[in-house]
Amino acid sequence: MSIKLNGINCFYGAHQALFDITLDCPQGETLVLLGPSGAGKSSLLRVLNLLEMPRSGQLSIAGNHFDFAKAPSDKAIRDLRQNVGMVFQQYNLWPHLTVAQNLIEAPCRVLGLSKDEALARADKLLERLRLKPYSDRYPLHLSGGQQQRVAIARALMMEPQVLLFDEPTAALDPEITAQIVSIIRELAETGITHVIVTHEVEVARKTASRVVYMENGHIIEQGDASCFA
Repeated sequence: MSIKLNGINCFYGAHQALFDITLDCPQGETLVLLGPSGAGKSSLLRVLNLLEMPRSGQLSIAGNHFDFAKAPSDKAIRDLRQNVGMVFQQYNLWPHLTVAQNLIEAPCRVLGLSKDEALARADKLLERLRLKPYSDRYPLHLSGGQQQRVAIARALMMEPQVLLFDEPTAALDPEITAQIVSIIRELAETGITHVIVTHEVEVARKTASRVVYMENGHIIEQGDASCFA
């Protein structure tokens, strides 16, 4: 599903974090948000999953439409989050659950899958992301790169139409960064729309089909991947 934002303004108290953000990302594209710290990249990403609520503007994403002239209902927010997955910078895995349990929790609770159905889906993803040997381990017993792959697998368990990544390669060494970039490029071939926040130009160059450059809450430039040519 395509993503459209029109006139999005977002505040933290009296501080305005996003200024009149308007952009369009067609279905199946990989949109990278580039810019320095404080540019508003993560704020914009969180708006796409309504983890931050804009004060004004319109958002269309994964078949869901919002006009922030009025607050969206709790049901509308839940419906959105079933179709828009997010991979957080700090992974946010549940430390008291094993890898497999982390993957099946949301599908069982939110989608109503049986445990057997969820485990079968998890098994395929663990195989695909080369995590099968770690299914019974707890997050604290995994490396940063392994935790990041588990976080990606957990997001994919919900079969989202849109997948959001907040600094997916932050604090990872070059070899693991290359693995994560390879996974993102593989996923891009499935038709899922991706939005990636990064400050690493090389990561953007290797993953993006569209790029938005931000500073101080404003979009400064946007275009397709030819800007890296």
